Amino acid sequence: MRSRSDRDSLGTVQIPSDAYYGPFTGRAIKQYQVTGQKPHPYLIKSFVMIKRSAAIANMKTKSLDRKRGNAIVKACDKIIVGKHQDQFVVDMINSGAGTAFNMNTNEVIANVALKILGKKLGQYEYLHPNDHVNMSQSSNDTFPTAMHVTILFAIRDMLPVVDKLNSSLRKKAKQFSSYKKVGRTHLMDALPVTLGSEFASYATALTVARDGIISTKKELEKLALGGTAVGTGANAPKGYRTIAIRELSKISKLSLKPQQDMQYSLQSRYAVANMSSALKNYSVDLGKVANDIRLMASGPIAGLSELGIPAVHAGSSIMPGKVNPSLAECMNMICYSVIGNDTTVTLATQAGQFELNVMLPVMLKSVLDSTDMLTNFLPIFAANLIDGLTSNKKNFKSTLKKAL
Repeated sequence: MRSRSDRDSLGTVQIPSDAYYGPFTGRAIKQYQVTGQKPHPYLIKSFVMIKRSAAIANMKTKSLDRKRGNAIVKACDKIIVGKHQDQFVVDMINSGAGTAFNMNTNEVIANVALKILGKKLGQYEYLHPNDHVNMSQSSNDTFPTAMHVTILFAIRDMLPVVDKLNSSLRKKAKQFSSYKKVGRTHLMDALPVTLGSEFASYATALTVARDGIISTKKELEKLALGGTAVGTGANAPKGYRTIAIRELSKISKLSLKPQQDMQYSLQSRYAVANMSSALKNYSVDLGKVANDIRLMASGPIAGLSELGIPAVHAGSSIMPGKVNPSLAECMNMICYSVIGNDTTVTLATQAGQFELNVMLPVMLKSVLDSTDMLTNFLPIFAANLIDGLTSNKKNFKSTLKKAL
């Protein structure tokens, strides 16, 4: 493989000749071999949108010349629509405060901009990753901003599938509304309920939890951008912050605003922890729904056998015809993972020191793992399990008669 020599303050690094990243990223690839996960597409999109917005703000405040600024904006536009995605190579868990990913982004944008200007890759004397792409910024304010925007993008994807599951549960509640069965408390026989009322309660629980997710978005819409290294706004020109966040709001189509206390916006990760907690709370109730379905579907002879579940694959290699509640079991495992991810976020949030919390990459990865799992699996859970559930009226009548 042909290579080129890229130089920074630490010396020279050999980079693949066609790579759009530079020396900082070249070192980071070797140092941060952690999860094998490349940056989430929404993190790339969010960060590049931030760089684009910053370049516009720097031009409008006369801090950045139009030639370089417009090249940066054009480079960002190329990346936002999907080009050069393979150049973002730093592991999702990387350096504290996400510095490695910030520099990966700066270097890629700089080199794309250099090509737009008719220069060669790595000719940073014409347009520099730090001096021009990262102008008026720090990892300390850009990564927290990118975290918020990235999570808002992920939640925007997730909410429609949450609503689809709620709709499926409501339909089952209506379908099963006349089916009386034995209610159970302490796993013991209690007064009668209807199967429909149980499913209506599941839908209500998940609706309340969904509303909790929505209510936490408000704090995520408040951004650290413009706080620079320690939350004082030093090294950012007057007017930069307002313009940059306005531009970011416009291109992201999100309702974004500056966090009024800039030091708070770097010190505290409350907004991220709050969203993680809301996802955990949703998963706690969702796991309970999966548990109940598994119990009601137990049998078919020696269990409760109150629900019939769709067969999604063979249930056993030695017992033909066995149907397992596989999708409910998978949902339980996802819920446990989301709960575990929230523990990680909680500990990382508590780990802030003085003017900065540096545990940002692991927080973001944990939240995105949670949203991705839920977004991917909730439609399957709704369509292939909930929508296909059937009731065993014969068993309802038999057990109800015995209990009464």
